[in-house]
Amino acid sequence: MAEAKNVLGEDLQPCSTAPMTGFYRDGCCHTGAGDFGRHVVCAEMTESFLTYTRAQGNDLSTPVPAFQFPGLKPGDRWCLCAARWQEALEDGVAPPVVLAATHAAALETVNLADLKAHAVEGV
Repeated sequence: MAEAKNVLGEDLQPCSTAPMTGFYRDGCCHTGAGDFGRHVVCAEMTESFLTYTRAQGNDLSTPVPAFQFPGLKPGDRWCLCAARWQEALEDGVAPPVVLAATHAAALETVNLADLKAHAVEGV
């Protein structure tokens, strides 16, 4: 997975280790054959996005200790499904993204110009 590229064509950077994110819980938005949701967009959570995704049936705010999931709060970074980020974009609540930590596979679902328009600095 070390050779994974981001949407800018550079080496994929970590998204978050606190909380630990990624489909493989390695801090990066890596993807693979088992990742049917394509958790490849490194997003910075906002209250409006957390409310939106809860309404869509994916509650990211509530802790789930059985899965060692702490629950997310605004400001946390998390590897989102590319399709959910695109839906949020279309509904006007797309959270900011970290381009350096967003896997190139996101471009199969999301337009690079849209990602850049929602970009935040830093990893």
